[in-house]
Amino acid sequence: MSSVTTDKQAAALDPAIARAIKNIADEAPEQETTDGFHLVIDALKLNGIDTIFGLPGIPITDLTRMAQAEGMRVISFRHEQHAGNAAAAAGFLTQKPGICLTVSAPGFLNGLTALANATTNCFPMILISGSSEREIVDLQQGDYEEMDQLAIAKPLCKAAFRVLHAQDIGVGIARAIRAALSGRPGGVYLDLPAKLFSQTMEAAAGKASLIKVVDPAPRQIPAADAVKRALDLLKGAKRPLILLGKGAAYAQADADIRALVEKSGIPYLPMSMAKGLLPDTHEQSAAAARSYVLQEADVVLLVGARLNWLLSHGKGKTWGAEKGAKKFIQIDIAPTEIDSNVAIEAPVIGDIGSCVSALLAGMGSNWAKPPAEWTGAIAERKDKNLSKMAQTLAARPSPMNFHSALAVIREQVRQRPDAMFVNEGANTLDFARSIVDMYEPRKRLDVGTWGIMGIGMGFSVAAAVVTGKPVIAVEGDSAFGFSGMEVETICRYNLPVCVIVFNNNGVYRGTDVNSSGTPDVAPTVFVKNARYDKLMEAFGGVGVHATTADELQKALAEAVASGRPTLINAVIDETAGTESGRITSLNPATAKKK
Repeated sequence: MSSVTTDKQAAALDPAIARAIKNIADEAPEQETTDGFHLVIDALKLNGIDTIFGLPGIPITDLTRMAQAEGMRVISFRHEQHAGNAAAAAGFLTQKPGICLTVSAPGFLNGLTALANATTNCFPMILISGSSEREIVDLQQGDYEEMDQLAIAKPLCKAAFRVLHAQDIGVGIARAIRAALSGRPGGVYLDLPAKLFSQTMEAAAGKASLIKVVDPAPRQIPAADAVKRALDLLKGAKRPLILLGKGAAYAQADADIRALVEKSGIPYLPMSMAKGLLPDTHEQSAAAARSYVLQEADVVLLVGARLNWLLSHGKGKTWGAEKGAKKFIQIDIAPTEIDSNVAIEAPVIGDIGSCVSALLAGMGSNWAKPPAEWTGAIAERKDKNLSKMAQTLAARPSPMNFHSALAVIREQVRQRPDAMFVNEGANTLDFARSIVDMYEPRKRLDVGTWGIMGIGMGFSVAAAVVTGKPVIAVEGDSAFGFSGMEVETICRYNLPVCVIVFNNNGVYRGTDVNSSGTPDVAPTVFVKNARYDKLMEAFGGVGVHATTADELQKALAEAVASGRPTLINAVIDETAGTESGRITSLNPATAKKK
């Protein structure tokens, strides 16, 4: 039986009783309520998340307004894919899931590319999208932007959840955070139907329903016998090598990783986003002798690196297969990664910080350094290659080529090792990886595992927002085209980002010819002598047209010093590039010609 007396029921009572009931009702305090909008915001804030990257629209526009009003930073982009890339980069840099917020259907799909890329790269990210109502979607009745987003997202991320009731928002966000961070990090999708936001509940009950996630990425200690097996293998190696991947950078176990390298005396090779864990100028760095050490090493310790296509799957000529099989030690938090391409002699399963710490402890005080014959051979090749590179970088051709332009950038990064460095392109990426030295961890962001283009501006925004440091984004002109409109976002938030577009008039180079005789240019050729700098000027930033190394040097130094949004249109010799950069073998027709 209901304990509430209606007005109609009260009228049937004695008038005095009816008046008394009405007076009690009038004097009763109203219960404070909350709604889905505020529960989402409060759940994120409770878990230390203070920034949202996204793009407003139906049904999440008011959520962005309210989040900003509640003290969160809301960075609004021009395209959801770039907001998603920013969220992914923020996750990598902070070890907290970056949040990307999108509208339903097409907006969700735009963000999905970034979500899949984050999962592949092991970046913690949560894509939160508004969606149509379940009852209409399930009956396919044609709702506004109707789409079964949860079903589409599931195959492309670590986990996917849908919240239908306001009282479950706390649980949904907690599960998303834990899924994004636990074990091997990755992307998570959270589906929030439109009518969820307007649902209300008592404020006290709403607050009680929120969850502060405790220890979402707990330490996973490696087994003692696994550690001993790995150390025994290293002790017996004549030509050992340590290979550092971006997982090692994400782990933020910088001091122990450096101690392991230096105590062992083993040469190390960093993958591109692991550059700076130790300075690239460190005496044990084997980067300048990369081909030699990969072919000649007999035991390889992988720290946060996977034997995927970037490392030729651990097979073939790259690894000197004709000289006999190598033995691998692999540190990884995912047991299923082991033996994914080649046999792993000594798997060490656990989080990187715990595994490296255990290896250090097990080495003791009398660890024998690698044979001088091995380290000396590496040093000899390094010196030879670095001397040759120095001569190339000293040249000042006109127009600039990739080496002369990157020599200027290399020097600026040396002067400002705290600056963030974002890099994408084909030749622009490949040359920069070997030319621009990094000195501090997690300062380099690039295309990662998939090698995709279009991450540049999203990563640049995230780097500036998360670190507050200057950002130098070196872009091929083709790569820049994927996200170039986000320079307006950079200007709107007045971020300290200097974008350098290596403009060689096309994809790879601007010299391709249409052999059909029709007026169309070749598919790889762009508008000749385009002025990308004018795009930045259109939104109030600084645009510079640089045709010489001296002009580039002056413009870059001024941009980093001023912190103003800047775009330098760096004119590169259109004949300087090579087809597909260093992965020509993946382009069947070109590879066949060679």
